[in-house]
Amino acid sequence: MYGCEAWTISKQIKNKLEATEMWFLRRMLRIPWTAKKTNERVMNEANKRRSLVRTIRKRQATFLGHVMRRGKLEHLVTTGKFEGKRSRGRQRERIMDGLATWLGIGKVLDTLTSVKDRDLWRDMIANAYKQST
Repeated sequence: MYGCEAWTISKQIKNKLEATEMWFLRRMLRIPWTAKKTNERVMNEANKRRSLVRTIRKRQATFLGHVMRRGKLEHLVTTGKFEGKRSRGRQRERIMDGLATWLGIGKVLDTLTSVKDRDLWRDMIANAYKQST
C-alpha cells in the first residue's frame, strides 16, 4: 500500500483489491479452495469487514487535506488546473472524483471548500470511514 494516496481507484481496480483481500483472508484462515464457503461466511469467521479499500480511501482523504491546505504545486496537480487542450475521448477519472463520491459530497468544488476547515474535514473522513462497506 506504499504510495496508495496517489492511486485512482476505478470500479475495476476496487474489485481486484477486494478479491486480493479475500484471497489474503482465506490464506490466513487456512481455508482451502475446495471448501465451499461464501465470502460473507469467511468475513464472519474473520470477524472483520472489508477494509483494504476503506483504508486506502481514508489515507487518500487525509493526504488530500494536507495537500489542499498547503497550496503548492501538488495542489495544482491534484485539482488538474493546467493550461492547454484536453485529450480526446473519455476523460480520465481523477482522485478528486472518487473521494467526492466516497465522502458523500456531490461536487468536487464542495470538497475543495470543506478541506480548508481541518476539524470539519476530519469529521467527514471519520463518518465516511464508518459508513463505507
